[in-house]
Amino acid sequence: MTITNNVTRFLDARKVKYVAHELPAEKLGAVEAAHYMDVSPDQVFKTIVIVREKKKPILAVIPGPRTVDLKLLASFLAEKKVRLPTEREAEELTGLQAGGISPLALINKGFQVVVDSTAQGFEQIYISGGQRGMDIQLRVDDLVKLTNARIGNVSRDE
Repeated sequence: MTITNNVTRFLDARKVKYVAHELPAEKLGAVEAAHYMDVSPDQVFKTIVIVREKKKPILAVIPGPRTVDLKLLASFLAEKKVRLPTEREAEELTGLQAGGISPLALINKGFQVVVDSTAQGFEQIYISGGQRGMDIQLRVDDLVKLTNARIGNVSRDE
């Protein structure tokens, strides 16, 4: 069975090569998803919603085992202050369930995307497919181009 949703239709329409991976429908963390797909947790990236003052939130795409460094991110984007929202607030801001928040599902919604520089160590990474139970494997260059992302050092070891 092929998984189809707005993200896969978007990628198909732009003729972007990807592989959709079906996962259990419950909320999995990126590290759990990596174990399920039998790939390195460092290659499975999670999308963290970050709130800033008076502007649309930021989507920080970082490796599963790492945590977003709010000071590094604020400095990188020349923001005075950024913060992590609650899970519920993140869901309200994006319209997506936690565990299914994806920069590919939020294109043209005004979110600024920052991909952690560790992604450059891989040709392809895995990110949420815009719903729980699905990850998308695609080239880092394609993700950056599609989301108009900036690449920066914005995460640290937990």
